[in-house]
Amino acid sequence: MTVGIVGAGQLGRMLALAGYPLGLDFLCLDPSREAPAGAVAPLLTGAFTDLRLLRVLARRCEVLTFDWENVPAASLREVARLHGARICPPIPALAAGQDRVAEKRLFERLKIPTTRWRAVSSRAELARAIARIGVPGMLKTRRLGYDGKGQAVIRTGADAERAWDRLGRAPLLYEEWVPFDCEASIIGARSRRGELGIYPLCGNVHGEGILRLTCAPFGPRRWQRAAAAYLTRVLEHFRYTGILTLEFFVRRGRLIANEMAPRVHNSGHWTIEGAATSQFENHLRAILGLPLGATHALGHSAMINLIGLMPPRAALLAHPGVHLHDYGKRPRPDRKVGHCTLVEPSAARRDARTARLLEDLAVGVRIP
Repeated sequence: MTVGIVGAGQLGRMLALAGYPLGLDFLCLDPSREAPAGAVAPLLTGAFTDLRLLRVLARRCEVLTFDWENVPAASLREVARLHGARICPPIPALAAGQDRVAEKRLFERLKIPTTRWRAVSSRAELARAIARIGVPGMLKTRRLGYDGKGQAVIRTGADAERAWDRLGRAPLLYEEWVPFDCEASIIGARSRRGELGIYPLCGNVHGEGILRLTCAPFGPRRWQRAAAAYLTRVLEHFRYTGILTLEFFVRRGRLIANEMAPRVHNSGHWTIEGAATSQFENHLRAILGLPLGATHALGHSAMINLIGLMPPRAALLAHPGVHLHDYGKRPRPDRKVGHCTLVEPSAARRDARTARLLEDLAVGVRIP
Protein backbone atom coordinates (compact mmCIF):
# COMPACT_ATOMS: atom_id res chain seq x y z
CA MET A 1 0.00 0.00 0.00
CA THR A 2 1.45 3.37 -1.04
CA VAL A 3 0.83 6.69 0.70
CA GLY A 4 1.41 9.91 -1.24
CA ILE A 5 2.79 12.86 0.71
CA VAL A 6 2.40 16.34 -0.75
CA GLY A 7 5.43 18.00 0.79
CA ALA A 8 8.66 16.22 1.67
CA GLY A 9 10.01 18.13 4.64
CA GLN A 10 11.04 16.66 7.97
CA LEU A 11 7.41 15.85 8.80
CA GLY A 12 7.07 13.83 5.60
CA ARG A 13 10.36 12.13 6.44
CA MET A 14 9.13 11.12 9.89
CA LEU A 15 5.82 9.92 8.45
CA ALA A 16 7.70 7.60 6.10
CA LEU A 17 9.99 6.33 8.85
CA ALA A 18 6.93 5.57 10.98
CA GLY A 19 5.19 3.79 8.12
CA TYR A 20 7.87 1.37 6.98
CA PRO A 21 7.45 -0.96 9.99
CA LEU A 22 3.75 -1.16 9.01
CA GLY A 23 4.72 -2.42 5.56
CA LEU A 24 3.78 0.83 3.80
CA ASP A 25 5.42 2.47 0.79
CA PHE A 26 5.61 6.21 0.13
CA LEU A 27 5.86 8.64 -2.76
CA CYS A 28 6.47 12.34 -2.08
CA LEU A 29 6.06 15.56 -4.07
CA ASP A 30 8.12 18.64 -3.25
CA PRO A 31 9.61 21.61 -5.14
CA SER A 32 13.08 20.94 -3.68
CA ARG A 33 15.40 18.14 -4.78
CA GLU A 34 17.00 18.40 -1.33
CA ALA A 35 13.76 17.86 0.60
CA PRO A 36 14.47 15.75 3.73
CA ALA A 37 11.92 13.03 2.95
CA GLY A 38 13.64 12.44 -0.38
CA ALA A 39 16.44 10.67 1.49
CA VAL A 40 14.06 7.96 2.73
CA ALA A 41 11.31 7.81 0.06
CA PRO A 42 10.94 8.26 -3.73
CA LEU A 43 10.53 11.93 -4.61
CA LEU A 44 8.72 13.70 -7.45
CA THR A 45 10.21 17.16 -7.88
CA GLY A 46 7.86 19.96 -8.89
CA ALA A 47 5.45 22.62 -7.74
CA PHE A 48 2.53 21.81 -5.46
CA THR A 49 0.32 23.35 -8.16
CA ASP A 50 1.60 21.00 -10.89
CA LEU A 51 -1.56 19.03 -11.71
CA ARG A 52 0.37 16.59 -13.90
CA LEU A 53 2.53 15.51 -10.97
CA LEU A 54 -0.44 15.49 -8.62
CA ARG A 55 -2.18 13.15 -11.08
CA VAL A 56 0.86 10.84 -10.99
CA LEU A 57 0.70 10.87 -7.20
CA ALA A 58 -3.04 10.15 -7.24
CA ARG A 59 -2.68 7.23 -9.68
CA ARG A 60 0.15 5.57 -7.79
CA CYS A 61 -1.10 6.01 -4.22
CA GLU A 62 -4.10 4.72 -2.28
CA VAL A 63 -4.37 7.92 -0.24
CA LEU A 64 -2.77 11.38 -0.32
CA THR A 65 -1.78 13.42 2.71
CA PHE A 66 0.38 16.52 3.25
CA ASP A 67 3.09 17.66 5.64
CA TRP A 68 2.65 21.44 5.29
CA GLU A 69 -0.52 23.40 5.91
CA ASN A 70 0.20 25.87 3.09
CA VAL A 71 -0.04 23.29 0.30
CA PRO A 72 -2.61 24.95 -2.02
CA ALA A 73 -6.04 23.62 -1.11
CA ALA A 74 -7.31 24.47 -4.59
CA SER A 75 -4.78 22.12 -6.21
CA LEU A 76 -5.75 19.24 -3.94
CA ARG A 77 -9.43 19.96 -4.51
CA GLU A 78 -8.88 19.80 -8.28
CA VAL A 79 -7.00 16.49 -8.23
CA ALA A 80 -9.69 15.03 -5.97
CA ARG A 81 -12.41 16.23 -8.36
CA LEU A 82 -10.75 15.03 -11.55
CA HIS A 83 -9.20 11.79 -10.36
CA GLY A 84 -11.17 10.76 -7.29
CA ALA A 85 -8.08 10.95 -5.11
CA ARG A 86 -8.74 10.29 -1.43
CA ILE A 87 -7.11 13.13 0.50
CA CYS A 88 -6.69 13.17 4.28
CA PRO A 89 -7.00 15.30 6.36
CA PRO A 90 -10.10 16.77 4.66
CA ILE A 91 -9.55 19.71 2.33
CA PRO A 92 -12.05 22.00 4.17
CA ALA A 93 -9.93 21.65 7.32
CA LEU A 94 -6.79 22.46 5.33
CA ALA A 95 -8.49 25.52 3.82
CA ALA A 96 -9.61 26.75 7.26
CA GLY A 97 -6.10 26.36 8.63
CA GLN A 98 -4.68 28.40 5.75
CA ASP A 99 -6.77 31.51 6.47
CA ARG A 100 -6.54 33.11 9.91
CA VAL A 101 -9.94 34.78 9.52
CA ALA A 102 -11.63 31.49 8.58
CA GLU A 103 -9.85 29.90 11.54
CA LYS A 104 -11.11 32.55 13.98
CA ARG A 105 -14.65 32.21 12.64
CA LEU A 106 -14.42 28.45 13.10
CA PHE A 107 -13.34 28.83 16.72
CA GLU A 108 -16.21 31.23 17.39
CA ARG A 109 -18.74 28.94 15.67
CA LEU A 110 -17.59 26.00 17.80
CA LYS A 111 -17.51 28.12 20.98
CA ILE A 112 -13.77 27.70 21.45
CA PRO A 113 -12.34 30.73 23.30
CA THR A 114 -10.04 32.83 21.14
CA THR A 115 -8.69 36.37 20.96
CA ARG A 116 -10.70 39.43 19.92
CA TRP A 117 -9.93 40.13 16.27
CA ARG A 118 -10.88 42.06 13.16
CA ALA A 119 -10.22 41.44 9.47
CA VAL A 120 -8.21 44.29 7.90
CA SER A 121 -7.87 45.20 4.23
CA SER A 122 -7.10 48.95 4.35
CA ARG A 123 -5.35 51.55 6.51
CA ALA A 124 -8.76 52.82 7.59
CA GLU A 125 -9.87 49.34 8.66
CA LEU A 126 -6.62 48.91 10.60
CA ALA A 127 -7.22 52.20 12.41
CA ARG A 128 -10.78 51.11 13.28
CA ALA A 129 -9.57 47.71 14.48
CA ILE A 130 -6.97 49.32 16.73
CA ALA A 131 -9.55 51.77 18.08
CA ARG A 132 -11.92 48.92 18.90
CA ILE A 133 -9.48 46.29 20.22
CA GLY A 134 -6.74 48.55 21.56
CA VAL A 135 -2.98 48.20 21.81
CA PRO A 136 -0.79 46.32 22.09
CA GLY A 137 -1.99 43.99 19.36
CA MET A 138 -0.76 41.73 16.59
CA LEU A 139 -1.14 42.44 12.88
CA LYS A 140 -0.87 39.21 10.87
CA THR A 141 -1.19 38.19 7.26
CA ARG A 142 -4.28 36.04 6.76
CA ARG A 143 -2.21 33.48 4.87
CA LEU A 144 1.29 31.98 4.73
CA GLY A 145 2.38 32.88 8.24
CA TYR A 146 4.37 30.33 10.24
CA ASP A 147 7.30 30.30 12.71
CA GLY A 148 6.69 33.98 13.49
CA LYS A 149 6.65 35.13 9.86
CA GLY A 150 4.06 37.51 8.43
CA GLN A 151 3.24 39.38 11.64
CA ALA A 152 4.08 42.51 13.57
CA VAL A 153 3.48 43.81 17.09
CA ILE A 154 1.53 47.09 17.21
CA ARG A 155 2.07 49.34 20.25
CA THR A 156 1.86 52.79 18.70
CA GLY A 157 0.51 54.57 15.66
CA ALA A 158 4.01 54.57 14.20
CA ASP A 159 4.14 50.78 14.61
CA ALA A 160 0.87 50.51 12.73
CA GLU A 161 2.18 52.61 9.83
CA ARG A 162 5.39 50.58 9.57
CA ALA A 163 3.52 47.28 9.81
CA TRP A 164 1.04 48.35 7.14
CA ASP A 165 3.88 49.36 4.81
CA ARG A 166 5.51 45.94 5.33
CA LEU A 167 2.44 43.68 5.33
CA GLY A 168 -0.38 45.71 3.78
CA ARG A 169 -0.21 44.27 0.29
CA ALA A 170 -1.95 41.13 1.60
CA PRO A 171 -5.25 40.68 3.47
CA LEU A 172 -4.60 40.98 7.20
CA LEU A 173 -6.00 40.24 10.62
CA TYR A 174 -5.57 42.38 13.74
CA GLU A 175 -5.99 40.70 17.11
CA GLU A 176 -5.54 41.60 20.73
CA TRP A 177 -2.25 40.96 22.48
CA VAL A 178 -2.50 38.18 25.06
CA PRO A 179 -0.09 38.54 28.01
CA PHE A 180 -0.05 34.77 28.40
CA ASP A 181 1.42 32.85 31.30
CA CYS A 182 2.45 29.94 29.09
CA GLU A 183 1.72 28.27 25.75
CA ALA A 184 0.29 24.81 25.19
CA SER A 185 -0.89 22.51 22.43
CA ILE A 186 -2.93 19.36 22.14
CA ILE A 187 -2.72 16.77 19.40
CA GLY A 188 -5.30 14.17 18.51
CA ALA A 189 -6.25 11.70 15.82
CA ARG A 190 -9.60 10.76 14.35
CA SER A 191 -9.87 7.65 12.18
CA ARG A 192 -12.05 7.07 9.14
CA ARG A 193 -14.41 5.14 11.42
CA GLY A 194 -14.67 8.00 13.92
CA GLU A 195 -12.34 6.55 16.54
CA LEU A 196 -10.58 9.25 18.58
CA GLY A 197 -7.15 9.26 20.21
CA ILE A 198 -6.05 12.33 22.21
CA TYR A 199 -2.48 12.85 23.42
CA PRO A 200 -1.50 14.55 26.68
CA LEU A 201 -1.35 18.34 26.62
CA CYS A 202 2.10 19.78 25.79
CA GLY A 203 3.78 22.87 27.22
CA ASN A 204 5.64 24.88 24.57
CA VAL A 205 8.29 27.59 24.69
CA HIS A 206 9.02 29.74 21.63
CA GLY A 207 11.95 32.01 20.87
CA GLU A 208 11.76 34.58 18.06
CA GLY A 209 8.56 32.95 16.83
CA ILE A 210 10.08 29.45 16.54
CA LEU A 211 9.25 26.52 18.81
CA ARG A 212 12.30 25.75 20.94
CA LEU A 213 11.10 23.35 23.66
CA THR A 214 8.11 21.09 24.33
CA CYS A 215 7.41 19.23 27.58
CA ALA A 216 4.66 16.65 28.05
CA PRO A 217 2.47 15.87 29.89
CA PHE A 218 1.77 19.46 30.94
CA GLY A 219 -0.62 21.33 33.21
CA PRO A 220 -3.47 20.29 35.49
CA ARG A 221 -6.12 17.78 34.46
CA ARG A 222 -8.72 20.51 33.92
CA TRP A 223 -6.53 22.00 31.16
CA GLN A 224 -6.30 18.58 29.54
CA ARG A 225 -10.07 18.11 29.73
CA ALA A 226 -10.79 21.55 28.27
CA ALA A 227 -8.22 21.24 25.48
CA ALA A 228 -9.42 17.75 24.56
CA ALA A 229 -13.03 18.97 24.42
CA TYR A 230 -12.09 21.85 22.09
CA LEU A 231 -10.03 19.57 19.87
CA THR A 232 -12.85 17.05 19.67
CA ARG A 233 -15.27 19.77 18.50
CA VAL A 234 -13.00 20.56 15.56
CA LEU A 235 -12.39 16.89 14.73
CA GLU A 236 -16.10 16.12 14.67
CA HIS A 237 -17.03 19.35 12.85
CA PHE A 238 -14.93 18.34 9.84
CA ARG A 239 -15.52 14.58 10.21
CA TYR A 240 -11.76 14.69 10.29
CA THR A 241 -9.34 11.92 9.36
CA GLY A 242 -5.74 12.15 10.55
CA ILE A 243 -3.80 14.17 13.12
CA LEU A 244 -4.95 17.65 14.15
CA THR A 245 -3.23 20.12 16.48
CA LEU A 246 -4.67 23.04 18.44
CA GLU A 247 -2.32 25.64 19.94
CA PHE A 248 -3.31 27.73 22.96
CA PHE A 249 -2.25 30.66 25.06
CA VAL A 250 -2.85 30.06 28.77
CA ARG A 251 -3.85 33.16 30.73
CA ARG A 252 -4.83 32.89 34.41
CA GLY A 253 -5.69 29.23 33.96
CA ARG A 254 -7.86 29.82 30.89
CA LEU A 255 -7.08 28.28 27.50
CA ILE A 256 -7.32 30.70 24.56
CA ALA A 257 -7.07 29.12 21.10
CA ASN A 258 -4.37 30.66 18.93
CA GLU A 259 -4.32 28.49 15.82
CA MET A 260 -4.87 25.02 14.41
CA ALA A 261 -2.61 22.85 12.28
CA PRO A 262 -4.30 20.15 10.17
CA ARG A 263 -1.25 17.87 10.12
CA VAL A 264 1.37 16.22 12.28
CA HIS A 265 3.02 18.90 14.39
CA ASN A 266 6.40 19.96 15.76
CA SER A 267 5.07 19.93 19.33
CA GLY A 268 4.21 16.25 18.88
CA HIS A 269 7.72 15.02 18.11
CA TRP A 270 8.08 13.85 21.71
CA THR A 271 5.52 11.12 20.93
CA ILE A 272 8.09 9.14 18.89
CA GLU A 273 9.88 8.01 22.06
CA GLY A 274 7.49 9.30 24.70
CA ALA A 275 4.04 7.92 23.81
CA ALA A 276 2.65 4.44 23.26
CA THR A 277 2.08 5.29 19.57
CA SER A 278 3.69 8.26 17.82
CA GLN A 279 1.63 10.98 16.16
CA PHE A 280 3.17 9.92 12.84
CA GLU A 281 2.08 6.30 13.13
CA ASN A 282 -1.40 7.29 14.31
CA HIS A 283 -1.78 9.70 11.39
CA LEU A 284 -1.06 6.83 9.02
CA ARG A 285 -3.33 4.44 10.90
CA ALA A 286 -6.13 7.02 10.76
CA ILE A 287 -5.93 7.82 7.04
CA LEU A 288 -5.63 4.13 6.08
CA GLY A 289 -8.63 2.99 8.11
CA LEU A 290 -6.54 1.05 10.64
CA PRO A 291 -7.30 0.98 14.38
CA LEU A 292 -5.63 3.83 16.26
CA GLY A 293 -2.81 3.08 18.66
CA ALA A 294 -2.82 4.08 22.33
CA THR A 295 -1.87 7.71 23.00
CA HIS A 296 -0.84 7.66 26.66
CA ALA A 297 2.57 9.00 27.72
CA LEU A 298 5.29 6.51 28.64
CA GLY A 299 6.87 8.97 31.05
CA HIS A 300 7.70 12.67 31.23
CA SER A 301 9.17 13.86 27.93
CA ALA A 302 11.04 16.86 26.60
CA MET A 303 11.73 17.78 22.97
CA ILE A 304 14.30 20.40 21.99
CA ASN A 305 14.42 21.78 18.45
CA LEU A 306 17.89 22.09 16.95
CA ILE A 307 17.93 25.39 15.08
CA GLY A 308 20.34 26.69 12.44
CA LEU A 309 23.26 24.31 12.90
CA MET A 310 23.39 20.69 14.05
CA PRO A 311 25.43 20.43 17.29
CA PRO A 312 28.28 17.91 17.53
CA ARG A 313 26.67 14.48 17.68
CA ALA A 314 29.12 13.05 20.20
CA ALA A 315 28.50 15.84 22.70
CA LEU A 316 24.73 15.55 22.35
CA LEU A 317 24.67 11.77 22.60
CA ALA A 318 26.93 11.88 25.66
CA HIS A 319 23.76 12.77 27.55
CA PRO A 320 22.34 9.36 28.58
CA GLY A 321 18.95 8.55 27.12
CA VAL A 322 18.91 11.39 24.59
CA HIS A 323 17.44 10.51 21.18
CA LEU A 324 18.70 12.50 18.19
CA HIS A 325 16.74 13.12 14.99
CA ASP A 326 18.85 14.71 12.24
CA TYR A 327 16.72 15.89 9.30
CA GLY A 328 19.64 15.96 6.85
CA LYS A 329 19.13 19.66 6.07
CA ARG A 330 21.79 22.20 5.18
CA PRO A 331 22.50 24.63 8.05
CA ARG A 332 20.81 28.01 7.82
CA PRO A 333 19.84 30.63 10.42
CA ASP A 334 16.44 29.97 12.04
CA ARG A 335 16.07 26.65 10.20
CA LYS A 336 14.92 23.53 12.05
CA VAL A 337 17.68 21.03 11.26
CA GLY A 338 16.75 18.38 13.81
CA HIS A 339 15.44 17.70 17.28
CA CYS A 340 16.32 15.65 20.32
CA THR A 341 14.15 14.08 23.00
CA LEU A 342 14.44 12.49 26.39
CA VAL A 343 11.96 10.58 28.55
CA GLU A 344 12.18 10.30 32.33
CA PRO A 345 10.01 8.62 34.99
CA SER A 346 9.29 11.91 36.81
CA ALA A 347 8.75 15.54 35.85
CA ALA A 348 11.42 16.66 38.30
CA ARG A 349 14.05 14.40 36.78
CA ARG A 350 13.02 15.38 33.25
CA ASP A 351 13.27 19.07 34.08
CA ALA A 352 16.70 18.71 35.69
CA ARG A 353 18.08 16.79 32.72
CA THR A 354 16.43 19.14 30.24
CA ALA A 355 17.98 22.15 31.98
CA ARG A 356 21.46 20.64 31.59
CA LEU A 357 20.82 19.81 27.96
CA LEU A 358 19.53 23.32 27.22
CA GLU A 359 22.63 24.79 28.84
CA ASP A 360 24.98 22.59 26.81
CA LEU A 361 23.11 23.47 23.60
CA ALA A 362 23.08 27.19 24.51
CA VAL A 363 19.30 27.33 24.07
CA GLY A 364 18.21 30.30 26.13
CA VAL A 365 14.69 29.30 27.15
CA ARG A 366 13.09 28.26 30.42
CA ILE A 367 11.30 25.00 31.08
CA PRO A 368 7.51 25.55 31.05
